[in-house]
Amino acid sequence: MNPSTAQAEVLVDELIRNGVRHVVLSPGSRNAPLSFALERAASAGRLALHVRIDERSAGFLALGLARGGGEVTAVTCTSGTAVANLHPAVLEARYAGVPLIALTADRPVELYRTGASQTVDQHGLFGLDTLQFPIAERRAGQNGLWRSLVCRAVATARDGGPVHVNVPFREPLVPDGSAWDLEDLDGRPFDQPWTRVAPRTTTSVHSADHLGPRTLVIVGDGADPAVLDLAERAGWPVVAEPTACGLRHGSLLLNADTLPPELTPDAVVVAGRATLSRGVLAVIGLARVVHAVSAHPEWPDPRFAVTHTSTHLVLGEHEVDPEWLTAWQHADKAAADVVSELLAAQPWPTGLHVARDLLRSLPSGTNLFLGSSNPVRDVDLVAVPRPDVTVHANRGVAGIDGSVSTAAGIALSAGPTVALLGDLTFLHDSGGLLVGPLEERPDLTVVVLNDDGGGIFTLLEQGAPEHAAGFERVFGTPHGVDLAHLCAAHHVPHVLVGSPDELRREVSSVRGVKVVEIRAERAELRELHARLKGAVSMGFQ
Repeated sequence: MNPSTAQAEVLVDELIRNGVRHVVLSPGSRNAPLSFALERAASAGRLALHVRIDERSAGFLALGLARGGGEVTAVTCTSGTAVANLHPAVLEARYAGVPLIALTADRPVELYRTGASQTVDQHGLFGLDTLQFPIAERRAGQNGLWRSLVCRAVATARDGGPVHVNVPFREPLVPDGSAWDLEDLDGRPFDQPWTRVAPRTTTSVHSADHLGPRTLVIVGDGADPAVLDLAERAGWPVVAEPTACGLRHGSLLLNADTLPPELTPDAVVVAGRATLSRGVLAVIGLARVVHAVSAHPEWPDPRFAVTHTSTHLVLGEHEVDPEWLTAWQHADKAAADVVSELLAAQPWPTGLHVARDLLRSLPSGTNLFLGSSNPVRDVDLVAVPRPDVTVHANRGVAGIDGSVSTAAGIALSAGPTVALLGDLTFLHDSGGLLVGPLEERPDLTVVVLNDDGGGIFTLLEQGAPEHAAGFERVFGTPHGVDLAHLCAAHHVPHVLVGSPDELRREVSSVRGVKVVEIRAERAELRELHARLKGAVSMGFQ
């Protein structure tokens, strides 16, 4: 057995011993030792191997596997630009706290700066400390080192976030059939990891004594569910993004022109990354006391308004004002009526219609992945309560890239999944539909609201009438792509639906990969949202 093969076999074995169950592989030459070792482990039933030819898609597939399963997942690729293509997924994992290992093959260090093919300096490429493996040699005394480094990588990822493991391989890169008789390459007995790492926690508990009865709890992506229990016991209203659970239309209320005095909080508790709504950020900036509950030392504070932070918040002794919660609940009900009346008067489909009807139609136990453009905002606005549906979204960096692949990863690790995406988000990662004939196919239905361009920009400042002259070319970006033909090229079924009943039928059962397209217009989108905001504001008067 040559040194590169020996090192790869040990590395893969120790990953499995440390609980890694899913690995995504993009084919290449320099990572051939890892490819052989992973295929052997998968054939023996020790792990699930997923092969994708595009490294960017592979990175997001691994991200989805880790997000859906809640366990460390690895993605491996060859050297050079292949590594750079993992960067978007690594960034999302970094800011969303997803346990991901980027396992990159490299050329021997002596080839750096020599003009050798596919050779770049990969150290620190992702802006992370790189866990660098020494190049394997034909000598004894390396097994413990290799296994110890794997344990360190997995333990670091379990703390929440990505780890870059860089492994240089020297030729030969393929098994040669010889034995490795220099030392025993076995791991610990009984399939135990080389180093058993106890969970590491840093806990700071803060009493809620400094928070009065007029406290508003804002829950974003990645929040500790214990905050919801605290709010219920304290009698505080909760405004939550779609990936959490709270008042149905809380963020819609905060986006109204003026928040009435009876709904204006004295204090705000922020849990998770609440970045979806400008109204939410505005009320955070106005509150006298803002307490961020965050397990990470980089607590979220884009308004520079946080006055207190801790990993946990416990109920203190304070006065309870039942009228405070009641006022929010009544306002929430009024906002729900406004949304219902407005959608009843508006021709189907708009993004709000589709979000509402999709949420109503999903089978219990389904996973829902939301694209980071209008879909996640539409779901936030219509806010149909579905506690039996697990909602996912890439809200760490909130990019649209890799959405199809992320949703596929969630489906492979957590079961049937429906993704709601805009057309640009879908096209940006249409390569995520490419699943080879030898690969496990996820149970994934992708619902695409196709308004032929960037509908979200219609709702932002650049969508104002005074900027109409150049809007379509640089923001609207119509594409004219025939999604049916695109799906056919990937051997993926495509269905065009034109009514709520048809949509309900297509998402009632999630089997295999399917794309459901709904065609909509962007022309009246800005006016629709303005009417919605105005109607909610009028309800306060």
